[in-house]
Amino acid sequence: MIGRVRLFMQLVKFEHTIFALPYAYLGTVLAGFSTTGAVPSFRVFLWVTLAMVGARSAAMALNRVIDQKFDALNPRTANREIPKGIISSRDAVMFIVLSLLLLGVSAWMLNTLCLVLLPVAVIFLVGYSYTKRYTWLCHLILGITDALAPLGGWIAVTGRFDAAGIILAAAVGLWIAGFDIIYACQDVEIDRRLGLHSVPARFGVKRALMISKVLHIVTVLLFLSLPLFVHLGIWYVLGTAIVAVLLIVEHRLISPHDMTRINVAFFTVNSYIASVAFVFTCLDVVLQLYTR
Repeated sequence: MIGRVRLFMQLVKFEHTIFALPYAYLGTVLAGFSTTGAVPSFRVFLWVTLAMVGARSAAMALNRVIDQKFDALNPRTANREIPKGIISSRDAVMFIVLSLLLLGVSAWMLNTLCLVLLPVAVIFLVGYSYTKRYTWLCHLILGITDALAPLGGWIAVTGRFDAAGIILAAAVGLWIAGFDIIYACQDVEIDRRLGLHSVPARFGVKRALMISKVLHIVTVLLFLSLPLFVHLGIWYVLGTAIVAVLLIVEHRLISPHDMTRINVAFFTVNSYIASVAFVFTCLDVVLQLYTR
């Protein structure tokens, strides 16, 4: 049983939850701080966490099931669990159903708006994997899908849409879209051969990296605009500055002629970005709460 659990965790790359979960928590923390002047309850954090686990697990497993034919034809992905027959499509679908059930129960336990918006989230979770068949805007669709994490955290506390929650979601969405473009640069030739769409396949690697840089510049600007809507201080600004430096490092690690460090840029640096944003924002909030 333990070995089976590990296989499914490998299937959905469970460790990559660090990209989105800190921002779901940030949406939760900032919503509580801006509306009630307090950190939300453990109950809210628990259901936000379970919703995130269910949503991300379903999304990744859906991607693996939907793209299994293409994964088998791509040398980089041919060793994934489904193409290799380690996990059957039937078992993966059962896992998806259980993950969506966890998401649905969590939304129900949070508030009415979370439950009402559940079908929208499911549409994005299911639909993203199909977008690469039709449009190079697939990276932005992925960004919107992941942006539901901080927005969902915000709505879990407030039960409504607010400007700050939308700005945080937009910043996360563009950050995700930008580094997904970088990651897609390694599959340009295979994507073109299989008829799949991406920014690198459409515009070439050099222009794709430039587009990614623009998206990340806008990401930083959106993060810097957040204090206009939520009372955040120097620690938040310092954290955002570090995030900006890490984004610069990420782009310097790769070039159109050298993709050998793409895994460091994608996995390592991006995990640092999410962690830094979470730690410094929470530090800012906690210090304000305890110095009042």
